[in-house]
Amino acid sequence: MSILSGAEGFISHLIELRDRLLKAIAALFIVFFTLFYWAQDIYSLLAAPLIEALPEGSTMIAIEVAAPFFVPIKVTLFASFVVALPVVLYQVWAFIAPGLYTHEKRLVVPLIATSTILFLVGCLFAYLVVFPTVFHFVAAFTPEGVEMNTDIQKYFDFVLTLFLAFGLAFETPIAVVILTRMGIVSIETLKESRPYIIVGAFVIAAIFTPPDVISQLLLAFPIWILYEIGLFIAGILEKKAEQREKLGED
Repeated sequence: MSILSGAEGFISHLIELRDRLLKAIAALFIVFFTLFYWAQDIYSLLAAPLIEALPEGSTMIAIEVAAPFFVPIKVTLFASFVVALPVVLYQVWAFIAPGLYTHEKRLVVPLIATSTILFLVGCLFAYLVVFPTVFHFVAAFTPEGVEMNTDIQKYFDFVLTLFLAFGLAFETPIAVVILTRMGIVSIETLKESRPYIIVGAFVIAAIFTPPDVISQLLLAFPIWILYEIGLFIAGILEKKAEQREKLGED
């Protein structure tokens, strides 16, 4: 009987996981079909930082035949994912919530809201600060006799990588809080690991950004600063938890 009940429980978890995934995908496609009409406008907005940095008379090009059609759709799909991110994160929370303690559940909603905001801030930082800086830097160092005409598919792959890199990098405080609140690692251990985190930040920046010092610094330093912010917030939450425990004991 125990084996049967265990199998039934496992199957029910799989069914719930399927339902949560379907709801997240449905939210994504609802947003996508809502934004589809403005796909060209969304792509133009994304391409604006590079267009402004191109030398006068230069334009973007499409090497592949279907790229002018598919690239704006891909851009719109990514924008839809960002808009639907709160729903996606909520479905993740709803799936794992039954296995959480009460004090852990209290943190989930703030974490979902903060994660969404930080991801958006990371993407905006990349769009408003990193893209103009990198593109003007590259345009300034383009050799004489070389015309800077970027393929739209290559451009999309480039900016998507940076969006994900900066969006995830700005989640660093969330990762620190989760690791400490779940008891996976202590705040003292994370403080002692600071030199390794700093080196790791520069390694990540070197991997995900163009081979210029400016863009690497623009990713590495935010990771470091956000790591320190995460430690600060985790320390505050730990003190509050200790105070609640003392009040409970009293």
